[in-house]
Amino acid sequence: MNTDRTSRFEPLLIVLGLAIIAGFFTNLGAIPLFDLDEGAFSEATRELFERHDFLITTLNGEPRYDKPILFYWLQALSVSWLGWNEFALRLPSAIAGTFWTLATTAFVARVRDLRTGCIAGIVLATCILVALIGKTAIADATLNGFLAASMFTIYLYHREARRRYIIATFVFMGLGFLTKGPVAILVPGAVSLIFFGSYGQWRTWLRAISDRIGWLLLLAINLPWYLAVYFRDGAGFIEGFFLQHNLGRFDAAMEGHGGSLFYYVPIVLIGVLPYTALLAPMLRNGRALVRDPLQRFLLIWFLFVLILFSLSGTKLPHYINYGLTGLIILLALQVEHVRSRALALVPAALYLLALLFLPELLERAAAGVKQPFYAASLTGIGEHFGWDYRLPIVLALLLIVYLYNESRFRLSSRLLATAIVMGLALPGLVLPRVGALLQGPAREAGLFMRTMPDQQIVSWRLNMPSFSVYSDRVVPRRRPEAGEVVFTSPAYLKDLEGVGEVLFQKGGVVLARIEAQPEAATSGADSAPDPSSATPPPSEPAPQSAP
Repeated sequence: MNTDRTSRFEPLLIVLGLAIIAGFFTNLGAIPLFDLDEGAFSEATRELFERHDFLITTLNGEPRYDKPILFYWLQALSVSWLGWNEFALRLPSAIAGTFWTLATTAFVARVRDLRTGCIAGIVLATCILVALIGKTAIADATLNGFLAASMFTIYLYHREARRRYIIATFVFMGLGFLTKGPVAILVPGAVSLIFFGSYGQWRTWLRAISDRIGWLLLLAINLPWYLAVYFRDGAGFIEGFFLQHNLGRFDAAMEGHGGSLFYYVPIVLIGVLPYTALLAPMLRNGRALVRDPLQRFLLIWFLFVLILFSLSGTKLPHYINYGLTGLIILLALQVEHVRSRALALVPAALYLLALLFLPELLERAAAGVKQPFYAASLTGIGEHFGWDYRLPIVLALLLIVYLYNESRFRLSSRLLATAIVMGLALPGLVLPRVGALLQGPAREAGLFMRTMPDQQIVSWRLNMPSFSVYSDRVVPRRRPEAGEVVFTSPAYLKDLEGVGEVLFQKGGVVLARIEAQPEAATSGADSAPDPSSATPPPSEPAPQSAP
């Protein structure tokens, strides 16, 4: 009987596998590391090996307190097996994205049915924001996998009242806490309180959160590392991790990452493509969202995260992922009921049209860019976006036109097929070219410096930790001294004296040898930014992560 059931849904299982491959594994190792985030995580992992110290992370030799250790350990394990390359550095995220997807599939299959579970997994893996996080060498896919799993076990406990789900929730929260800290407990704790409270089940909630075995397991996962770091670094760790990078991020915008109260509205609308139009029928069924326990739980989950981080001082696009799984499952429940071809297929067509004219959009944007690194990098747009970029997109658009007019297949099947095509476009066409444009020169410069292993290098007015990864050394951020090689942007060389031979120059980066003791140029010396500052000046921001 199980065999018959599996064979019945075999096509959907195959599509689920394709969605995972397209979303998380396509071109995983063919794209340079993006700064700042991928570069910072990967360089911190590299420095674990350089220092032969796997207890605490550093970046450019300075303590890095903003994230716990688990993801760095996973990266270290991956590169130990597969070597130092982009594929190995991103593999933990791809595996976490796969776990996140399969956990969603299994959960929805349990509370609904296998077909709906498969659809939910496909929708999750092919949403743009999830697919992007799932192929990026940062901790967020790992956190979201554990966070989603803890939320699923909370709902299953509400549904079935089995203690094993309480234990599983604490284990997943513990792993999430070791990945990114308090948010792994805050979101499940607050959402479960609101959800159980909406049914008047306060005692049930209190009994669940008071489970002694659960807390012992959570502490057993975390205390060894947290205590070891505390006894080694003391107040520096407490202030850096808990106060600055957790409470501080909520209280004020850090590193210029602020935004309005509605910052996450466009992020959500774009992040759930190609399923954005399904928000309309979902909202039309507002009463069902509240009456049905599953949909109520998912809606509370998403809205809590949306409101919490909309009120936060620091705003980054991937923060919304902490609640996006709830919204994605709600959208997945609409897939089989969609009746409008326009709702199903037009958002994907508009997305592909935007990709088709991305070179022109970038050139238009480049005309107004004043930041030297980006201004120099964007001059090479035409070299990376040729016919081999546009032709596949045109073919994909023709496929969508065909699916729009083809009535032999279910509209839901056509929507999912379109999503797979879109899922391949991002890593197959866009990211390799954007990576080559913005990050390729830093990668080449780093590999070039490997030929001079004894040469001291410093980074001046550029914050690109990926260069440290590729050059295989710590690269301090400060003003260069005589005999050193400076890594900077070409426009900044005029502010240095004693610049000798230019060793490498491409795009927005340059390597130059300093022949004499440099001093700031007379004009503008007083206004020159402090290169040792951790935060670049507002007029000359450091390169950020991939859009």
